Amino acid sequence: MDKTMDEPPISAVLLEHCSFSQVVFNSVEKFYVPGGDVTCYYTFTQQFVPRRKDWIGIFKVGWKTTREYYTFMWVALPSDLNKESARQLEVQFKAYYLPKDDEHYQFCYVDQDGVVRGASIPFQFRPESEEDIVVVTTKGKVEEIEQHNEELLRENQELKDSCASLQKQHSDAQAELERKQEALEALQSINKKLEQNMEEQKACWETELLQLKEYNQKISSENEKMGSRVDQLQAQLSTQEKEMEELVLREQDMTEQLQRLKNENSQLTLSLTEQKEQQKKLEQTVEKMKQRETTARKKQQELTDENFDLSRKLSDNKIVSDVLKREKERLDRENNILKKENNRLMNYMGLQGDSLPQQMHSSDQGAGRQNPGLVYGNPYSGIQESSAPSPLAMKKCLICSSDFGDGVCDHILEQQQMQTHFLSCPICDEAFPAREKQIFEDHVFCHSL
Repeated sequence: MDKTMDEPPISAVLLEHCSFSQVVFNSVEKFYVPGGDVTCYYTFTQQFVPRRKDWIGIFKVGWKTTREYYTFMWVALPSDLNKESARQLEVQFKAYYLPKDDEHYQFCYVDQDGVVRGASIPFQFRPESEEDIVVVTTKGKVEEIEQHNEELLRENQELKDSCASLQKQHSDAQAELERKQEALEALQSINKKLEQNMEEQKACWETELLQLKEYNQKISSENEKMGSRVDQLQAQLSTQEKEMEELVLREQDMTEQLQRLKNENSQLTLSLTEQKEQQKKLEQTVEKMKQRETTARKKQQELTDENFDLSRKLSDNKIVSDVLKREKERLDRENNILKKENNRLMNYMGLQGDSLPQQMHSSDQGAGRQNPGLVYGNPYSGIQESSAPSPLAMKKCLICSSDFGDGVCDHILEQQQMQTHFLSCPICDEAFPAREKQIFEDHVFCHSL
């Protein structure tokens, strides 16, 4: 047994859990001569993929696990499994490592997981001159061999099917080859016709070549005459080349300028897009401001109407105030006249100003009696005792034409009460209702801006 090589990957998987149909051993002899090298031939099936640690071992018939190998060899991995030759491989066992007894052995393919993927038929190591020995096996081994033979038959049938498929592919390839051969013959005939046409064309070309040679001679004579003209044209050509170079430089400048304009255009496009977005936002803002302006205008119109009413009422109040002032001045003048008349009468009667209250008190106590010191009575007692109302006692409102005494009429009281319910601007005299104090304060504040 080989002890110098690395130990192969093995497992304790029993024989009944192994698969023997994925690797097929070919050309296995019944007997191998001791002392010689043994070559083992094997083939991979389509569903099997070899790996780096796979190995082939020699096992004594009746083995149970992959630990019972006698010797082994590593498997060489093929470079391309798609080729048919890459799936038919071999490995050689050296004579030194082979068994020396005449027991029955078999090749087994073990993958890197320690699982058997294929097994060969049994063989022996003995000289060729020895007679065949009938091997007596147990009933279990016979059933195992029969089962193995059935698996081999199934694998053989699979190989036959694969061979039939390959033959069909070969026939298809042969038909394709025949079609290509026919196409090749057609191309050859076309090529032959083209060669004939080429020969005819060649003859025509030779005739034209002779004509061109004669024409060339004429041209050469004319070429000498045109030499001077060519020099002039060359000078013009050099000038035009310089102009062309300048035009090329201008074109390059124009190209660069065009590229710059394109870049600026792209930037302007982006800027225009941003401006459009800002314009949309501004339009939305303007729409909101318009709505607010409409609301403010409505509010302003309401305030204007209310201000107009208040201004009208204020004008009326001013008129009433002027009338009352004139009435007061008139009453003051009348009062002064009456006071003067009263003083004159008192002086005429010989009364002093400080005795007026006493006289008035005595006149109140005895209004119906005459002074006993006077024979004909007081000639002015009729004036003092007159029941006619004084001008100060009765007054008439100039607006509502109603009579009132020492106080004011109801119309004037109502006007005074209305003035207490409004706030007047000290700058423009605009009136605001007392309940809109905040609007009044904002209005006054706007005058200071």
